[in-house]
Amino acid sequence: MRKSEQFLFASAPDSWGVLDYPGASWEQSFEKMLDEMKAAGYTGTELGPYGFFPTDPEDLRPHLVNRGLRLLGSFVPVKMGDMDAGTAVIERIKKVGSLLAALGAPFLVMADDQSEGRNRFSGRAYDPGCPALTAEQWKHVASLVADAERVASDFGLDLVFHPHVATHVETPEECEMFFHATSHTGIGLCLDTGHCYYGQGDPLAEAKKYADKLRFIHIKDCDATVLGQARQSKWTFEEAIEHRVFTIIGQGDLDFPGFFRTLVDIGYSGWSVVEQDVKFGETAIPSARSVAESLKYLRGVVESLDE
Repeated sequence: MRKSEQFLFASAPDSWGVLDYPGASWEQSFEKMLDEMKAAGYTGTELGPYGFFPTDPEDLRPHLVNRGLRLLGSFVPVKMGDMDAGTAVIERIKKVGSLLAALGAPFLVMADDQSEGRNRFSGRAYDPGCPALTAEQWKHVASLVADAERVASDFGLDLVFHPHVATHVETPEECEMFFHATSHTGIGLCLDTGHCYYGQGDPLAEAKKYADKLRFIHIKDCDATVLGQARQSKWTFEEAIEHRVFTIIGQGDLDFPGFFRTLVDIGYSGWSVVEQDVKFGETAIPSARSVAESLKYLRGVVESLDE
């Protein structure tokens, strides 16, 4: 197998500004979005927030099949530090998992939910006063993940965890604490290059560190100058997005040639989901063009691995 053939690329609704809750961003045509993914050359998509795409699998299936798109999974943020949220978390996973399983998706992507306290420290989690989980909350996380893994497994889904900006698992150290707390489970890592960089991590180093857990990848690029402004001005994550902290892939400051060489070195193969967190209605260029240019760049990167 050629090295470039190890990598498959998908897209996701958040590159069109689709938010986690209903609103103006949900009024877009999902059919047009899927058409634009196909036209750009993608072969897969994530579900996006539950309810944006049709939730009846028999309604959604033909939209995917007719465009040659595989459904890969869904991003499910949960309030991991809420000691009373266990039942609600499991019920949400069951609802999403049922749809994913019916359509043959392989992954359920779990993350801590954003909180107001952590959002005030986005990209600055090392600053004094940044909220952190207590020892009791970490014990709760360990139990919650074990329960979530059992439910995901019942649906035939691989549970992976996504460290995320403005949550209690943002930095490399917090990621280590998470995997230490959940070491009794088989949960894997979904490494998001942009969130990792934003959280003061190195995507190449994190890929190497978690080579045995890395099972899914989200691809974002980041403008280091804007990120520096975000830290200096103490912007929230949403404010940084409004200032376009994430760029078309290849136009930011992440080392994607080095990242994919690292993936080859550690033996990773499979899916990468190309995403840009953007503010709906305020993108610098149309999303269809952005995701197409991103994929063109990434294909050039992986094809160079065979030279």
